[in-house]
Amino acid sequence: MSSPPDQPTRPSPAEYRGLLRAHLSPVLDRGAQSTHLPLAACADSVLARDLRASVDLPLFVNSQMDGYAVRSADVAGAGPDSPARLTVVGAVHAGQGPGPGVDDDEACKIMTGAPLPEGADCVVPVEDTSVEESVGPDGRAATVLVHAPRSPGEFVRRPGDDVRAGDVVLPAGTRLAARHMAAAASLGESGLDVRPRPRVGVVATGSELVAPGRPLEPGQIWESNSITLAAALRACGCEVTRTLTCGDDRAEFTATLDEAAGDADLVVTVGAVSMGDAEVVRQVLAAREGARFAPIAMQPGGPQGLATWGDTPVVCLPGNPVSALVSFVVLLRPVVLEAVGRAPIRPARARLSRDVTSPAGRVQYLRATLAPDGTADPVSGPGSHLVASMARADVLIEIPAEVTFLPAGAGVEVLAL
Repeated sequence: MSSPPDQPTRPSPAEYRGLLRAHLSPVLDRGAQSTHLPLAACADSVLARDLRASVDLPLFVNSQMDGYAVRSADVAGAGPDSPARLTVVGAVHAGQGPGPGVDDDEACKIMTGAPLPEGADCVVPVEDTSVEESVGPDGRAATVLVHAPRSPGEFVRRPGDDVRAGDVVLPAGTRLAARHMAAAASLGESGLDVRPRPRVGVVATGSELVAPGRPLEPGQIWESNSITLAAALRACGCEVTRTLTCGDDRAEFTATLDEAAGDADLVVTVGAVSMGDAEVVRQVLAAREGARFAPIAMQPGGPQGLATWGDTPVVCLPGNPVSALVSFVVLLRPVVLEAVGRAPIRPARARLSRDVTSPAGRVQYLRATLAPDGTADPVSGPGSHLVASMARADVLIEIPAEVTFLPAGAGVEVLAL
């Protein structure tokens, strides 16, 4: 009896990530460039260049409070029982010029953000004042009583208190959140140079698939992979250009690939990469130059594929929903995060809540919940069809390929989902 042919060595997940990174070099190269976007379109993008202040902030001397702009010397002796009595010479609001100047024993009513009048060197908050009944010719109270002393500069904002012209306000690599957008807008920036978002088309295959919400015929299931992968890609900073499904027909899949790749930097397919009779993704793409369809040493998510459609790289993930998402998190997500300029998601350390077993020769990823005390509790078995239990998990426990058993309390690495 002859011996079976030698099986090729399956690459580890880490080795396959290297293959995947090389395959996606065009996406990484584009991501290393920059594009200028209107400020309103920059949220959640990654800044490509340092943003330096072109002006001082605040832009001019202005009031920090609603109150009265005065000379500090005129209120130095003020107190609850001995208020300083000042003549009100006018009022100034935010958005106006500096208003009337202030001389000895005078005050100008001022609103928060309004320019400080000439002659004033501090602001008395309105709660430290009272107004006499007398009314001036313009209808305003003619006299204000100040019940507390103030020092020069109190409640006054001066240029450069926040930032000086030329200072780096936002360094390159910043993922732009609301607070960063506020800073950019305050500096008068109408747009920013950011890392471009990879444009990704998603294709889920399977003649059994039906859109959620539609009735099922015998043997059909509701399709979840395209929705899942599109959401995962967007969460990593990608622009999902197409979310498509197609059956197990070569002509249909070819047409769908044409549509998905039309305006995309990358196409991600889900399903039909194994060795069965209806593996349309493998059948159409495996013979193309540079394609690779072979399992890797990983569970779930063993079957994987790489190919090119025209000039567009294609990453082919397995079709079981758990396998698809685990494959994305472990293999594709690190490369996508690099392409958009975001920091990698590093594994953390945890302790097992119970004994676990694992197949020899494969890195196993167990879905688990992570407790505040650092205990990782597997939520289900290893089956790649257990999609509902995936929703309860927030981490993946990584069991190395050479380990077949770990007792409760053993230290493990976990990767955030």
